[in-house]
Amino acid sequence: MTLFLLKMALKNAFRHRLRAALTLAGLTIAILAFGLLSTVVSAWYAGADAASDKRLISRNAISLVFPLPISYADRIRSVDGVSGISWANWFGGVYIEPKNFFPQFAVDVPSYLPLYPEFVLNEDQRAAFMRDRQGCMVGRKLAERFGWKVGDTIPIKGTIYPGTYRFTLRAIYTGRDKGTDESQFLFHWKLLNERIKVLYPRRGDATGIFVVGIRDGSQAALISERVDAQFKNSLAETLTETEKAFQLSFVAMTDTIVLAIQIVSYVVILIIAAVMANTMAMSARERTSEYATLKALGFGPPVVGWLILFESVLMCAIGGALGILLTIPAVAGIGKALSAFLPVFNISAHTVLQQAAGAVVVGLIAAAVPAWRSMQIRIVEGLRAVA
Repeated sequence: MTLFLLKMALKNAFRHRLRAALTLAGLTIAILAFGLLSTVVSAWYAGADAASDKRLISRNAISLVFPLPISYADRIRSVDGVSGISWANWFGGVYIEPKNFFPQFAVDVPSYLPLYPEFVLNEDQRAAFMRDRQGCMVGRKLAERFGWKVGDTIPIKGTIYPGTYRFTLRAIYTGRDKGTDESQFLFHWKLLNERIKVLYPRRGDATGIFVVGIRDGSQAALISERVDAQFKNSLAETLTETEKAFQLSFVAMTDTIVLAIQIVSYVVILIIAAVMANTMAMSARERTSEYATLKALGFGPPVVGWLILFESVLMCAIGGALGILLTIPAVAGIGKALSAFLPVFNISAHTVLQQAAGAVVVGLIAAAVPAWRSMQIRIVEGLRAVA
């Protein structure tokens, strides 16, 4: 019986080819749009999702704009539960022209890299980067974006710290995990510190943030309190939080935009559900006499209901599958175009499951009312529809 219903549903679904083609096109576009919008939301939270539970970020309690003395490092290192300490400065330079944006950080290389095991790089390249104070390390995606190769000279024009800085590319890292940001540009903090001492003597030996490695991620809150207690009532108090919380603080600035994107993605599904429901209502109305004939031949009302349900779900399954398949190349293309702003732009298994579930739900909702009405129709009234 199930095989019979599937064959009938397939024939009914494509009886009107133009209507079926337009319906499938609408379903495909809707599922594709839902997938892309969901991927944008996921990309917005990618930095927070990839954050390690064994890293804390300590910054100036007033604002990230205000630096912290580098001398704080030794005191933070002595805090119980801390396994490592490093520091980083946002550089904010320009490569050739302003549109070539990518994150640039001056870091204390010897202590920074051990805290980020997700940055995978060749040992020879690591050693070369460690030796060369003019050297830099970049992510694979960033290197591919500009066609950089190890040994290339990369000029960066400073905006916060005036001057043109020429770096030699010594290492290219790849991400250990799918969510690892491969668009960062890292160079030696000591090089920047020397330049700051020349430009702004009183601002030397300071950093924007401290990266604090901890042994037990479950003790993050307690260790954060211990770190901040070290500098309470000082001229530069600290605010220490988990790396994820630090990343989410930036996302929070645009949470209204993210919410709007999420709402739009679900509105798209609701609209296509209404369109699909109208299509199924038209199809059921046109086949009223056929359903009555089935009843007259001895098929019960449930058979009629299942026939409409199978047709609706089948259409949505085909449209959903096409939408999911098109999402993969679409995400790849958009991710490449937006790599400067959304460095981690990958379709997740969760998004694919949401797309598939959305297609099935649309199919069930669209078939509910037409199936119920067709099941309730009387044989005599249905046969009269022939006239």
